[in-house]
Amino acid sequence: MTQQTSLSGRAWGELALLALIWGGSFLSIRTALDEIGPFTSVLHRTFWAMLVLWVVIALRRMPLPRDPRIWGAFAVMGLLNNVIPFSLMAWGQLHIPTGLTSIFNAATAIFGVLVAALVFADERLSARKALGVVLGFAGVAIAIGPGALTSLDITSLAQLAVLAGTLSYACAGAWARSTLRGVPPQLAAAGMLTASTLIMAPLTLWAEGVPSLTLHPVTWAAIAYYAGIATALAYLLYYRVLAMAGSGNLMLVTLLIPPVAITLGALVRGEALSHNAYGGFALLVLGLVVIDGRIWARLRGV
Repeated sequence: MTQQTSLSGRAWGELALLALIWGGSFLSIRTALDEIGPFTSVLHRTFWAMLVLWVVIALRRMPLPRDPRIWGAFAVMGLLNNVIPFSLMAWGQLHIPTGLTSIFNAATAIFGVLVAALVFADERLSARKALGVVLGFAGVAIAIGPGALTSLDITSLAQLAVLAGTLSYACAGAWARSTLRGVPPQLAAAGMLTASTLIMAPLTLWAEGVPSLTLHPVTWAAIAYYAGIATALAYLLYYRVLAMAGSGNLMLVTLLIPPVAITLGALVRGEALSHNAYGGFALLVLGLVVIDGRIWARLRGV
């Protein structure tokens, strides 16, 4: 188990910056979807982010992995961590508010605990974690809203698509732990995004045709943000926070993202969420806090 480390003032600052960056990604993706299709938006995201990271690697003169199995692992990682979740969430955002998408995205940590418990012997599901998972799923159910699963209209299907994306993220985390240990994070991210781009290019051509480069400036600005900043540069910041504060503290970013996304969605696109969404997010937060365990441990120590 990864050792918990304390959050310094600098770590808190960079964690908050990461939450702001990722919170803004939901709005920028939704803005781009006003002009381009979901697959095209994903291809832009993986392609430009890939270029940025390879430039970073070239400037640092980092050696490339030679083991073919590593490149195969990059391909699976690209599928699980980029192609599937990015595509499902982009399509889902066409039909549900950006803030709600960000709330469901926070369920990644819940799925992550379940997948890890199934795959790794050292991450079995304790009673505390099981309670957190139950609370988290209850929060997701409340956020979806009563009756949504029985009607299965386009809105409920979009919500299920976003949730399926979070499950794919969780599987990607387990895959990375199993196959990419020891690979420098910059190389892992660049290799993953390269594989994602090679998968998304023919898929986009088949589904949506040749991507047009004659786009409105606001669309290019959105693409530049979610590809260059919220994907490529966010990966580098992500690993900085991981090194400073540990994986347990890094999980807190999933709690900070939805308020940012909800606020931006309301201010820029006039989106309004139901009381169910806010109540579900509160219960989801409680589940993640229970899984994290530190507050629980402090209460037991009193």
